[in-house]
Amino acid sequence: MEELQSTEILDREILEDARKKAQRILKTADDTIKTKSDEWEKKTAAALEELEKKYAEQNQLANHEIMAVLPLDKRRVKAKKIDELIRSAVEHWYTGLSRRQVLEFLQGELTERLTECEEFPNSETKNVIHVAIHRIDQAEAQTILQKVLPGGSFTIGDTHSSSPYPELVLETRDVRIHASIGKTVDFFINEKRAELLEALLGKAEIAEVEAL
Repeated sequence: MEELQSTEILDREILEDARKKAQRILKTADDTIKTKSDEWEKKTAAALEELEKKYAEQNQLANHEIMAVLPLDKRRVKAKKIDELIRSAVEHWYTGLSRRQVLEFLQGELTERLTECEEFPNSETKNVIHVAIHRIDQAEAQTILQKVLPGGSFTIGDTHSSSPYPELVLETRDVRIHASIGKTVDFFINEKRAELLEALLGKAEIAEVEAL
């Protein structure tokens, strides 16, 4: 009987010892988890703080870039508006011309170009001159050419151009001459921009445009 009791006591001692060891293991695990959790929270907080700092820096940089670009964009908008106003006025002027005036203008341009080109009105005029036309028909071109280069021999064909204005191009083996209302318009718009704008709007309206 005593031997049985001794066995029971031994079993209880073993179980109690195992329970205590298990408690120590669990407590150590809990402490480790808590420590790792604290470390992870600190790392997460530091990472978030770093991200917020970088975001703030990038946001500030973006704001600086936007503010630096705004004056340039403003100037571009203003220049575009001025250009549109001037070109609209020129187009209005052109649509008010009669066909005769348009052809006379083109003829005058061609005469001026030929006068400036010493190589053209010589023996070459006895040969065939290739002529490309845009927004004028062959009969109109032939009339202009016979007035400017009487007795000349020409081959006339259409040319592709995006210009809304008539143009006429003479070409020999060595020389090419353009007579274009569009090129003349562009020249005056570039060279006389301020004068054209003042004539179109007046000084008070120009001030409003400049303030945009």
